Order: sequence, then C-alpha cells, then structure tokens
Amino acid sequence: MTEANGAIAPSEAEHDAAPSGATVERIGGLVVSHDAGVLRITIARPERMNAIDLDTMRTLGDLVETRAAERDVRVIVLAGEGGPFSTGADLMAAATGPATDPRVVMDTANRVVRAILTAPVPVVAQVDGAAAGVGASIALAADLTYASPKAYFLLAFVNIGLMPDGGSSMLVPASIGRARAAEMALLGERLGAGDAHAAGLITRVLPVEDLGAHVDAVAAKLAAGPRRALELTKRSITAATLARVEAAFEIETEGQIELLGSADFAEGAAAMLGRRKPSFGS
Repeated sequence: MTEANGAIAPSEAEHDAAPSGATVERIGGLVVSHDAGVLRITIARPERMNAIDLDTMRTLGDLVETRAAERDVRVIVLAGEGGPFSTGADLMAAATGPATDPRVVMDTANRVVRAILTAPVPVVAQVDGAAAGVGASIALAADLTYASPKAYFLLAFVNIGLMPDGGSSMLVPASIGRARAAEMALLGERLGAGDAHAAGLITRVLPVEDLGAHVDAVAAKLAAGPRRALELTKRSITAATLARVEAAFEIETEGQIELLGSADFAEGAAAMLGRRKPSFGS
C-alpha cells in the first residue's frame, strides 16, 4: 500500500462517491465507503485518469478479498473518480518507478479479477467514462456493469504490443462471442456503451444524470436481499460461463510475461508516453 490505512475527513469528491452517513476512508489510491451493507470502492487517481499502479492494484485485491467476507458487507460497488473508470495499468508509474517482476504484476492483476469473480457478494461496476486495459477487465468482471453514454470499453493491449490480460480473453467472449471479442482484442478499438450493451457486454446504459442513483438503487436492493441465495446464484452463473477462467489467467500470464520483455512493448509504451504512433518491428 502507498499510504497507511485510516479514516480521513472526506474531500468533496469523496462526499460525491459516498452516500450520506457512510464511513469514508482513503487507502492509497482508493476511496472506500461503507453504508447500509454497501461497500463502495472508488479508484481515485484522477490525475492519471484512474490508471492503476501496482500498489493500488494490490490494495484493491486486498479490499475485495477481505471485505467481501465480512458479514456487514452485502454488495460491493466499484467506480472511478472524476469520469474515467480506469484507463488501465499506469505506464508512467511503471516507467519511472523501480523495476518489478512481470509475473508479480500479472499475478496482482489476476488476483483482483479473481477476487471479484469469487466474492460471496454481488459486485456492481459503475462506469462513467473510459474502461481500458485491465480497467476494462475489472469493470467486466463485475456481476452487473452499468454505464453512461460517455463510457467506452477498450482492450487497448495490442496498441502497445501486449495481449489481453486480467481474464479479459475469456470475460469478453463469454459475453459477446468469439467474433466480436476478436474484433475488440485484435483491432484495439473502443466499444461505446451503447454498442457494448447491444452486444451483451454490459448490463445497461443510463443517462449520465441517472447513473449514480440507479447504481445506488440496485446496490440497496441487493444489500436487502438473501445473502446466501445471491452468493449461490452468482457462483452458479460464474461456473456456467467462466469455468475455464483460471486457464485463461495462465495463458495470459505466460504470454504477457513474454510480451512485456519485447521490443514491441518497449516501442508501444514509449509511443504512448510520447503521444505518438508506434512503429512495431517484429
């Protein structure tokens, strides 16, 4: 974690992210609130468009794993502060920080998605902007994903010489089929919220002004529901649709470790950070 845990006086943005009366704390790059059975985790790195560095990813995995098991948590809501849900891994932090074993990076991302999929409570994603890279994986791992018309989903990996990870090579085709998934993954083009809903990738699209209230209403309904019945229902649906997700994690991890050490990724990352078009050589 990048900061010590502890309750803080919530900022204006944190007030917006939490219902009145909720307890609010900042934990590293996340803002966490808990009220009436609803645990809301907001990715709060707006200066980086909510890109996720390794510490934030690790903290997110810790929170979902541990808090979902608490009896007073009955639903988890995931959101992003200030517009984007998450633009994926923070390449700037990776480029300027200490070198990290690629396997540690992959295992940390996989742990977050696995924690969402296996949480004993429903997980709801609120997407009001970009959900790209591993940010898309996290949003699509949720049981219910609601978006505004401003939202889009992007498997941006190929644009920087990488392959889909965070389970997205299974999460996406499980929802929209092989052909549409291949288009997203191989072309690296964004899918707008309306098209994502029409394809079956997300649950519903709501007007910007209605999105938060709708997610709050859904979360309240789930929090008041029969916890064990919801847990077993979620488990059954996940087993029926994502039975081979662990195999996907393994394939993605081995492939991504290779690609993270490639010249194409070095060029892709440099091009992204330099805001230019990459020139791939391999």
